[in-house]
Amino acid sequence: MPKTSAAAERLARAVAAVPVNWGPGFVKRDPYESDPGFWPVLDTDCVWERESPPTTVLATLTRYSEVPAADGKGPISVAAVVTVHRTVNDADWEMAETLEEALRCPDQQLRQGERITGLTSQGSDFGTLGNLAAEDMLTEGGKYYSDELGGPYYYSWMQSRLGPVTVAAVGKGSEGRSADEVGAALQQGAGAMISRAKSELETTE
Repeated sequence: MPKTSAAAERLARAVAAVPVNWGPGFVKRDPYESDPGFWPVLDTDCVWERESPPTTVLATLTRYSEVPAADGKGPISVAAVVTVHRTVNDADWEMAETLEEALRCPDQQLRQGERITGLTSQGSDFGTLGNLAAEDMLTEGGKYYSDELGGPYYYSWMQSRLGPVTVAAVGKGSEGRSADEVGAALQQGAGAMISRAKSELETTE
């Protein structure tokens, strides 16, 4: 397993989904990658803020892709989030905290001008609720609103844990984009990241 921040960052970059992993038509968004020096935190007012990563995290990386707006349809926005923890227990705690956040804050402000409401979540260990890919998995769903794009639109978050690594795929719809369309992209992106994470962890053992 990765023991240094440099090794963990290399793993995160190898695992995080790139545009082609989500399906046809996806391209890089601008900005394409997050600043690795920051970690998203949901504050007591249910607003997402950026803080320094906790000491339990060796590396974290987020990549943003989209199908651009065209032919009277809005964009499909997706993000791939890979976090490499120091221990399996630390990764387990992240999964538990993510579930708790949806219960504590069913309505959340993602950033200025963007919010989600009615968020629900469900967790599944390996072998339960169809989870045959990861040691632990959770899904969240809600309604997405944007000052620019309107709403409500489809919103979903899928997160999995393999050893000390968590991978997440998040998708947001818009005008003319169906839940099935966004969901299919998330399944592809999440599947690609889980497969890569397994390969990378086997290589580093």
